[in-house]
Amino acid sequence: MKIAVAGKGGAGKTTVCATAARLLARSGLRVVAVDGDTNPNLHAAIGLAGSSMAPFLPVSLVSRRFDGPRLTAGVDEVLQRYSSAAPDGVRLVRMAMPQHADEGCMCSAHATVSALLADLGDAADTVTLLDLEASPEHLSRGTARHCDTLLLVAEPYYRSLEAVKLQAALAGETSISRVAVIANKCRQPSDLEAIAQYCQSHGLELAGSLRWSDAALDADARTLPLLDYAPDDDLVADLDGLFARLVGRPAAVAV
Repeated sequence: MKIAVAGKGGAGKTTVCATAARLLARSGLRVVAVDGDTNPNLHAAIGLAGSSMAPFLPVSLVSRRFDGPRLTAGVDEVLQRYSSAAPDGVRLVRMAMPQHADEGCMCSAHATVSALLADLGDAADTVTLLDLEASPEHLSRGTARHCDTLLLVAEPYYRSLEAVKLQAALAGETSISRVAVIANKCRQPSDLEAIAQYCQSHGLELAGSLRWSDAALDADARTLPLLDYAPDDDLVADLDGLFARLVGRPAAVAV
């Protein structure tokens, strides 16, 4: 199963993706986490130092074909060379980032991620989580076209919800079979109610909700993964249950 996580900047995409990846790995799944942002920071949220990372995915790995971009090497070889071992057994892969100013567009970097997702296939007991940038560019370039599910993280305010609506409309024109919203940073019942009402009014599926977490802010300030800083936090429990339902497995023991 391949799940992409998107939404407006600051909505909590990377915390969601990093924490869910480790929880799913604890449940016994093989997990590949892909940082699909040209300004990568998934490694910090998942618990890896930048100095210990494998190289970025080189754009030379892409071969253009009639059915879209594909890898020029076997997917197992690519993961061996370009993925880093993250906590709980997660394998982390990073999309290439700009090395210099005035390089031009990042089309080939996006195509490399798309090719990796295509070649990962649907292996049993394997989940791929793709953390996307805060832009609809990943939809216009087809970066997430091979994902089964696109989760749009929404905060309980208008601009965040409008960004989710835009990305949901674009995703509806792709081959992604399921597009759903996650209500994040819900301090009180009225926050969830506002997001639920918006989703109902615009024909959007609401997959679940996540409670507000002061611990998530504190962990970020200390450059620590939420799962290490506050394993018993409500947000960890919410993510554990939500992603267990998405992949059809029991929740992990979040300790």
